[in-house]
Amino acid sequence: MLDVAVVGLGWWGRVIVPLVQTSDALRLVCVADPDPASAAFAAQHSVRHVGDYASVLADPAARAVILCTPHTLHCEQIVAAAEAGKHVFCEKPLSLTRDEVLRAVAACEAHGVALAVGHERRFEPPVIEAMRLVRSGALGRPLQVEANFSQDKFLGMAADNWRMSEREAPAGPLTATGIHLLDLSVGVFGEAEQVFASVRQLGSGLANGDTLAMLVTFRGGGHALISAILATPFVGRFAVYCSAGWVEVRDRAHPEAPKGWTLTVCRRGEDPVVTEYAPAQAVLANLEAFAAAAQGRAPYPVSRADMVANISVFEAVVRATRSGRVEAVEG
Repeated sequence: MLDVAVVGLGWWGRVIVPLVQTSDALRLVCVADPDPASAAFAAQHSVRHVGDYASVLADPAARAVILCTPHTLHCEQIVAAAEAGKHVFCEKPLSLTRDEVLRAVAACEAHGVALAVGHERRFEPPVIEAMRLVRSGALGRPLQVEANFSQDKFLGMAADNWRMSEREAPAGPLTATGIHLLDLSVGVFGEAEQVFASVRQLGSGLANGDTLAMLVTFRGGGHALISAILATPFVGRFAVYCSAGWVEVRDRAHPEAPKGWTLTVCRRGEDPVVTEYAPAQAVLANLEAFAAAAQGRAPYPVSRADMVANISVFEAVVRATRSGRVEAVEG
């Protein structure tokens, strides 16, 4: 088992802790959060609580960290963990700029530690099958991704929550949901070339924007048309259109509490074939893949090149929402 510490006990950290405690591949040795109220949550889950990150880094019992912290902290926290010889699982976004993600990846490589990111969509069984079909060539050349990941969970959050700030969450829904779809698009097409994006405040009081649209083009060809909204009930859809067919995944519920998926595959000249998928814990599957990579049992399924490509296009999306122009993606 991999002994881990969960750092940050906000919304998602409190989802991660009980999941880790169900795993045969991970053992939770402590949790860390500076908020004194988080100690009660730790006691509820019978896990040791510490108040600061430095204590985790100095703790030999924790071989790895799971970072569920504000986005602006990620790069420095990843570098510090790598320098302390600890493997790192970081919630998305891995960082907020290309320069930061290059620095974080370089630190992990220099110190020989595993690096994983909270893109659980890649670990959903129907998405795995969709990606397999696309990469196998069975549907021909991939031409275009169309995807939507929207929710209204943030409408109940306090206005001063860090997830609402321009500093921590530029471009409104981008860090919450849009980045997952950018990651899947990178998984299909590789490095992006340019982006046009627009964010608006249309259906809520979310001052940072609640409705985001993105058009991404890729260096190797292909487009992604992505929608992410924070002011409508949950919807999740990921489709890849190819030269000889298409594949679509539709979610039945938010990944926090999955209720299964519908996978539809259509090949030219044939009727669409629909397959229903039962619920599965993709978040836990991602964490356990991280454990396998940290212990040298299997490579982590998301390459570091894809991690860099995702943050590179993420940064270009932010620039495009501010400039109102098509922005080039560095790389």
